[in-house]
Amino acid sequence: MQLLDHPLGNYRFYTGIAPYSAGVVAMSGYEIVRVTLQQPAPYQQGFAMIEQHLAGLGRPRQALCAVELRLPAPRSFTGFIDFNRDYRAILAKWEILVGDENPVARTNIAPAFAPPAEPSLYAFSYTVPSPTAHPTFIVAGAGDLNDQANLTSAAVVRPGESSAHALQEKAATVMGVMASRLHGLGMTWESVTAVTVYTVYPVRPLLVEGILRKIGPAATHGISWFYSHPPIAELAFEMDLRGIRQEIRL
Repeated sequence: MQLLDHPLGNYRFYTGIAPYSAGVVAMSGYEIVRVTLQQPAPYQQGFAMIEQHLAGLGRPRQALCAVELRLPAPRSFTGFIDFNRDYRAILAKWEILVGDENPVARTNIAPAFAPPAEPSLYAFSYTVPSPTAHPTFIVAGAGDLNDQANLTSAAVVRPGESSAHALQEKAATVMGVMASRLHGLGMTWESVTAVTVYTVYPVRPLLVEGILRKIGPAATHGISWFYSHPPIAELAFEMDLRGIRQEIRL
């Protein structure tokens, strides 16, 4: 994995896999702004909203650096790969890809309560010129896979298990990915402003030792929990995090 420049987006990205990067950090002179939609929009329509929003700010499409999606239900590994193919095609059409690398970070989950009727856009992030001296960043979502690049059943941590011990192992694996990606972006837990957990299983048994103690200074801000499934049916636990100065709602 490498930290590469996006030549037009004014951010750097930590390389991931074809559907998404592992994270993004704004370049000097820029910052990342996150926008949450009050009501998720079908994601094709959502991309039109992103384009309109960026145009209104005088920013190019390539300023888009992170996307958060919501699915009607978790998919099989094959179904997830098929979805990713169509999603990546949009980014290619927008000329966001850097060679074969996808620079856009992503979180993609399936709400367990009141899910959308079709794949939808929940939030997006982009770069804008800014005098802020402190880097802003987003770490992409990661689920309980031993190898994030291996989208097969063989990579699932404790497949088919949901005991307290299994969930602790799953959470520990995901926390390790979060820490690795954070450090890969050149950031530390002191800079994190939001940590989010996505699972339908009880979070409290994992909270103190499994999450709060490990995130150290970021625990000052607590965590957010979405009662949701990861995007793949065989997974049980997902997280993402960010260090953002400006967050707005549309």
